[in-house]
Amino acid sequence: MLAGVRPLRKRLREPAAAAAATGRGAQRGASGLQVIGWREWLGLPELGIALIKAKIDSGARSSCLHALDISEFRQHGIDYVRFTIERRRGTWAEYQAPVVDRREVRDSGGHRSLRPFIRTELDLGGECWPIELNLAPRGDMLFSMLLGRTAMVGRFLVDPARSYLLGAGDA
Repeated sequence: MLAGVRPLRKRLREPAAAAAATGRGAQRGASGLQVIGWREWLGLPELGIALIKAKIDSGARSSCLHALDISEFRQHGIDYVRFTIERRRGTWAEYQAPVVDRREVRDSGGHRSLRPFIRTELDLGGECWPIELNLAPRGDMLFSMLLGRTAMVGRFLVDPARSYLLGAGDA
């Protein structure tokens, strides 16, 4: 695994993995970059998430994933974070990953908090690359995943008037 993310245990039985979104054909901007909408389906393969609906937010510096039971610990001189995520509706899994950083993050309400960041692989539009994301409870938010600008820089152009340009999910 790219970032050392490991599942600890499944809480419920997981159904067969969802097929990845096939997309509707790449649209390119004048710069040659692929155009994506303000919301897209993406995958986090190392976390066992084939598809998750994400808000594409170029106004947010960092990416964030909805997680519960977030706890940090130290093992063999390395800082880790243990967390629980919903891989698919009704399927929860517990993970642990090395903490790559702790940063102060300001939420949409202006509140600041120190959050752990992990590194994991992102799959969007048929491209895969490592990103850093922070973990926070986002249960009261419309999207479980927020994709910030540092994860997209130099890869995509965002069309804020359109959605799901890379294909539709099944959830």
